[in-house]
Amino acid sequence: MAEQPARRHPNHTFDKPANAAGEDRWRTAYAAAEERGQVRDVDFTTLSGVTVDPAYGPSDGSEVPERIGWPGEFPYTRGLYPTGYRGRPWTIRQFAGFGNARQTNERYKMILGRGGGGLSVAFDMPTLMGRDSDDPLAVGEVGHCGVAIDSADDMDVLFGDIPLGDVTTSMTISGPAVPVFCMYLVAAERQGVDIGRLNGTLQTDIFKEYIAQKEWLFAPEPHLRLIGDLMEFCAEKIPAYKPLSVSGYHIREAGSTAAQELAFTLADGFGYVELGLSRGLDIETFAPGLSFFFDSHVDFFEEVAKFRAARRIWATWMRDVYGAKTAKAQSLRFHTQTAGVSLTAQQPYNNVVRTAVEALAAVLGGTNSLHTNALDETLALPTEQAAEIALRTQQVLMEETGVTNVADPLGGSWYVEALTDRIEAEATRIFDRILTLGGSGVRADDHAGLAEAMRARAGRPVADWPMTKGILRGIEEGWFMSEIADAAFQYQLALEKQDKRVVGVNCLEESVSHDLEILRVSHEVEREQVEVLDTRRTKRDAAAVKGALDHMVEVARTSENLVPAMLDAVRAEASLGEICNALRAEWGVYREPARF
Repeated sequence: MAEQPARRHPNHTFDKPANAAGEDRWRTAYAAAEERGQVRDVDFTTLSGVTVDPAYGPSDGSEVPERIGWPGEFPYTRGLYPTGYRGRPWTIRQFAGFGNARQTNERYKMILGRGGGGLSVAFDMPTLMGRDSDDPLAVGEVGHCGVAIDSADDMDVLFGDIPLGDVTTSMTISGPAVPVFCMYLVAAERQGVDIGRLNGTLQTDIFKEYIAQKEWLFAPEPHLRLIGDLMEFCAEKIPAYKPLSVSGYHIREAGSTAAQELAFTLADGFGYVELGLSRGLDIETFAPGLSFFFDSHVDFFEEVAKFRAARRIWATWMRDVYGAKTAKAQSLRFHTQTAGVSLTAQQPYNNVVRTAVEALAAVLGGTNSLHTNALDETLALPTEQAAEIALRTQQVLMEETGVTNVADPLGGSWYVEALTDRIEAEATRIFDRILTLGGSGVRADDHAGLAEAMRARAGRPVADWPMTKGILRGIEEGWFMSEIADAAFQYQLALEKQDKRVVGVNCLEESVSHDLEILRVSHEVEREQVEVLDTRRTKRDAAAVKGALDHMVEVARTSENLVPAMLDAVRAEASLGEICNALRAEWGVYREPARF
């Protein structure tokens, strides 16, 4: 066997002289990170033993265009950190939840035991709609598309023997996000964990519910009040926790294009920035608590370009429109999930390949965390074997392919840069349309004019701010739904004409594949969950529950932050349905206008 070259310290791998100012800045930033111990002590060579640099630029030493820049440098097109994944690889955060809390807890322990780096909770439909498992509308749905959570006691079981102070947890829920988060906090308290140490992400994004997923509880304004209260509470009490993950995933799964996913998601994000500013919050404090959740579809280069454009657009708007001055407040951090809608029931083993390609696109686009779908998810919730294959897909990428060695390895590709510019331009056109819906009178590319419009709105309700007003009008008029429906229709036409080809579906349909064994959730789960809930209700202090719920409603009628009162209701063992029903009675329910 040939002798392998000795490993060299990473900052000794720069063989060409520094000529450009941007490269000099990046080298200085990388060396500083290395001195702080922020570069992992692992092998950064190719499979053949060739040492590679942490990032690459023009071979002639010329300056990189400002819109592209270097890793860790505004506008962060090439990533948020000068070290890329050399400093910290993406978090492997597998999305899981089924049946009851005990069954899902066992799956979590499997994921963590086999190398998963974080947890992501999938809830069942009754929980997503803020209803208890014994609600008449919950019949037949308990535990089937996620885990059933009715109270803080269920949350105790869900995270049993999993120290919440030591693991990051993401929860994919929007309508009842705040009461579910309160249950998570109470579970942490019962473990003896200081809630100020908690780290993770809560989805909470209600705009995308009206746009795509359709799981809301109230009209937009009460939801925005709850989200604003949560932002304030976390900024003060739980600084590391991200209380709002703005989700494009469900927009893309509903049929949007990549550019629509990007633009609608970032517009929603700008709306939440306006929510924070309308409450007088410091943007440098609350903006780092915003994170994003994107889809990674099967068109590899388009997805890489989408992620790069997202960081650039967000950083530029945060600085030039909303006035954020720090890198933390300008940085777009995002989780990615591979495209569930790309999975096929036909020839399901092909889904392993699709998921691997989509995961690689997310990684080369610079995702901060990643979930890989299981091959059987188009048929049912994943089996343990399918979940393990999905987990191993990420681990093969991380450990075997060398993708963590170089930051933004596709940066500078003529094709990738052109796609990045094109997606940014299309997103700007969509921003223009949203601002027009809101009657702002300012173009999306007029950042100075937009900044002035923001200053003029200081002290006004968020519904009067430019991007938020456009979003609310677009929801009311069905504009977002219409745009997504048109895109989905055009794609379906392309499939039927075979202009777009899907292996095993409209081409190459012959197969030797056999039927998969799929996970089936027993109806006994629902019976057991209802019995447990009934037992808990008989054992609790009914007067304390009623008093806590009454107090919560009283606070809802004021401008006081509602989170502490909701926490007290959860501590008194009020159920999720009881909390949400009390607020429904106060705020009413929202019914989407019919569209024809």
